[in-house]
Amino acid sequence: MSGPELAFIAFGLLALASALLAVTSRQLVHAALWLVVALGALAAVYLVLGSEIVALVQLLVYVGAIVVLLVFALMLTRAPIGVSTDLDSGPARRRTAALAGVAVAVLVGGTLLLAAGDTAVRPDAAQGTARPLGVAIFTGWALPFELLSVLLLAALVAALAISRGPAVRQDAAEQPAPSGGGSMS
Repeated sequence: MSGPELAFIAFGLLALASALLAVTSRQLVHAALWLVVALGALAAVYLVLGSEIVALVQLLVYVGAIVVLLVFALMLTRAPIGVSTDLDSGPARRRTAALAGVAVAVLVGGTLLLAAGDTAVRPDAAQGTARPLGVAIFTGWALPFELLSVLLLAALVAALAISRGPAVRQDAAEQPAPSGGGSMS
């Protein structure tokens, strides 16, 4: 095996392990931090494949924006930092979820094996460069990106609204007039 193949396998295993830890972590903040590791390892996989632009977008959009938004939402809503047992599901649901995850992984892996077989996949270096990606993003994918940004903005505004809680508002007429400590004559 060559060096890039070993790096690909190492970063792939790191992404897989940290993604599993993000899903199975019982603390929200730890899950968010494991998600950062998983998305960063995925960016490293893109670098190994020779797609620097996709790796940069992965870091900027997912690690730099979505995870930061998630952490801000956790801070603004005052989510519990410690282990939260009130959201735990029973062992039967966990086994069912694990079985469903394994079934999906087998389905996707089997489909890839049938599609590619034992043929070697040769990545096209020109596909990961800036020009084709820029054309794809700013022609067909401009509207979905804008919709995603509006959705993220709505999530941030909702987190801010939830964090403030019910506010007791008084009209200006109901507020008592400030009392002066002394009078000027």
